[in-house]
Amino acid sequence: MPSPARTKKGRPHLARDNQQWFFDWMVKETGKPFHFQPDGRGRFPRTVRSHDMIAKHMGMAARKTERLAQAEAEAGHKETAMELYYTAALEYVDAQHVVFETGDEKKFLHGGAIRCYDKVREFAPYRIEHVDVPWNGTVVSGNLHLAPMAPGDDPKPLIFYVPGCDQTKEAWPHPYYNQALQRGMHVFSFDGPGQGESNLRGIRLTDDNYEDAAGAAIEYLMKRKEVDAKKIGVYALSFGSFWGMRIAAKNRNVAAAAAPWASFVDKYYLMNEESPRYKQLFAYLTQSSSEAELDAVWQKMTMEGLMEKITCPTLVVTGEYDPRAPIEEVYRLFDEMKAPAELWVLPDQHHNGSVTQKGRASVWEADIHAFVCDWMRERFEGKPVKHPGKSLWLDPAGTGPNAPGVSYKRRWFD
Repeated sequence: MPSPARTKKGRPHLARDNQQWFFDWMVKETGKPFHFQPDGRGRFPRTVRSHDMIAKHMGMAARKTERLAQAEAEAGHKETAMELYYTAALEYVDAQHVVFETGDEKKFLHGGAIRCYDKVREFAPYRIEHVDVPWNGTVVSGNLHLAPMAPGDDPKPLIFYVPGCDQTKEAWPHPYYNQALQRGMHVFSFDGPGQGESNLRGIRLTDDNYEDAAGAAIEYLMKRKEVDAKKIGVYALSFGSFWGMRIAAKNRNVAAAAAPWASFVDKYYLMNEESPRYKQLFAYLTQSSSEAELDAVWQKMTMEGLMEKITCPTLVVTGEYDPRAPIEEVYRLFDEMKAPAELWVLPDQHHNGSVTQKGRASVWEADIHAFVCDWMRERFEGKPVKHPGKSLWLDPAGTGPNAPGVSYKRRWFD
């Protein structure tokens, strides 16, 4: 049967839309639109009974939290207000992300996220700057979290954070639990093409423009007096790991790279075997007019021939059963690397894996943030990669990637 004559909001009809009835049921039953494998309910309220209801009901939850934050601010409780404004910003982000059209609803919800995050910056215990960087006739934006510096301090290292395709720059770090700042490092959290403010500006995601935009932001950051230009590391999470690995392959100003929840393999698995959400999302992000046009874009989103061009120390982390990143594909691409690199495999885990095997309560609490920040700090300190070329099997009965007896293997039965 041919697709309806009129397109959907913000994207063409897709073959995977035939699964919408089952997708809606999964959203209703699990409270999440993807990563259905782990136990526990997602962040969506019980009132969400289909994918189309997410924006309204998460938006209503965000408005309620924002009103509570405003009341606490007016009462002089700025610490409580900041935490509530941060929660509201993330709720607005969740609400706007399922709107695949840059219309009034998208602008209203994303505007709420920015408005609440502006209050976070106002009440934060350290300086957070909203930064616009000129690029390609427009601008791309980021939040620069500046670690406190005393007069005369040397410039500090910086972590360039690349969020996943479901995140925006507001997601990490939490100002009250900034794992990088705790270790004396700045953070620049980026909205590249396909994320946050870039979507609102109509910046179309292509197969290769993300790393170009990131390169412009890195050049800007290298000129900041607070930043040690020789110690900029890329921390790229989830689908961001694809963009982060391409940034590392094409930008010699990157001193280290970390790619947890590896998503840099063939995009076939994400687009055709994972949740229908992803192909629907990328149809909007790439502004494709047809499914054929979208397929032509994602098929060029590849690390083939680029892994060997990465020269900086690199950390890769993946779940043994991540449906969007088959483990054999991760091994194959990892083996092409010539840079000092190590791979952490999380047995029996899927996407959003945890080193401690305990899962996570929110995007900012994930234990992977702490482990990556430790790993980055050691690279900035000039320490060599501990397990170059090795695949570490982080068994639940073990004691983590830094234990002296960590296992080197690739299959559970080895």
